[in-house]
Amino acid sequence: MDDLQFGTRNKRGDWAPKEPLQIASSWAVPFRLGQFLKFIPGYLFPWNAFHIATALLYWFYVVPPVETLQTLSWGWALWLYAVNAAAIFALYGSVEFFWYVKRKQGTRFKYNGKFPADQPSDVFWFKSQNIDNFLRSFFISIPLWTLVEVIFLYAFAKGYVPWLTWSANPVYLAALVLLCPVIHEVHFFCIHRLIHTDFLYKHVHSVHHNSVNPSPWSSLSMHPVEGFLYHAVALWHLVIPSNPIVAMFQLHVAGFGAVNGHIGFDKLEITEDTPLESHAYAHYLHHKYFEVNYGGDGLIPLDKWFGYWHDGTKEAEARMEARFEAKKARANAKR
Repeated sequence: MDDLQFGTRNKRGDWAPKEPLQIASSWAVPFRLGQFLKFIPGYLFPWNAFHIATALLYWFYVVPPVETLQTLSWGWALWLYAVNAAAIFALYGSVEFFWYVKRKQGTRFKYNGKFPADQPSDVFWFKSQNIDNFLRSFFISIPLWTLVEVIFLYAFAKGYVPWLTWSANPVYLAALVLLCPVIHEVHFFCIHRLIHTDFLYKHVHSVHHNSVNPSPWSSLSMHPVEGFLYHAVALWHLVIPSNPIVAMFQLHVAGFGAVNGHIGFDKLEITEDTPLESHAYAHYLHHKYFEVNYGGDGLIPLDKWFGYWHDGTKEAEARMEARFEAKKARANAKR
């Protein structure tokens, strides 16, 4: 595909889409039913449908029987960790292998024209972003993902929280499934903005931001505090009446869905004429500028409401720079 039909490339080789980012059309004012109906398929497919499918596969083929879950055991906890690690290795690893190792589409649609493997740095373990990100994912974040999984499965199995059944609550649970991406977006915005405060950024979140040019392995490369807070979104289903399958879907939106913002390409060319939209641009801009787009890609426009939204345009750049200057002036005034 010719990526210059869809965007522009600067002298450094960085690509950017021509069209500015838009918040979800469901927020259009005035409300337009036609736009909302067009929004629904993109909301469900392919990513949320994929996460629903993986949640069902886990529940029927991976999660042990309820009787087993009622007793905390290293056996079933390690089994869940092994499956989580294998699944992430397969999903993230396939993108990493084809688009970053084999470089099957070169830098077409790639936001940053360089590849992390070509940029060794002392900020990473072994001076390698890929090795550093891989090790942090598999030995920090995925164990914490599994810890959250163990907590909610055990709580449901022991009856510590209500376990709503699908037969008795089909409409409510279906609606809750549809709201899971919304819950994720609000939770992510809140914890993400929190760990961008000065102390927590320096001691926690800076680990993730070392990857200015993110790749799939960067997705779960986090400090332990961030890794737990990020996956703890599934624990909301111990607070609101829910079902363990819905909680599993919520966890997969976070765990498997983290790759979306870190793919580094706007489109993945599955075949010559079949692109897969990554929805990565909003979060790429966050990695590039640090203090914009704390949430997702505008499903719930919290960034726009709070003044952090960057849609990739020069106007957004000017607003960001003005905000940075005002912040610098406030800091200087306190000295």
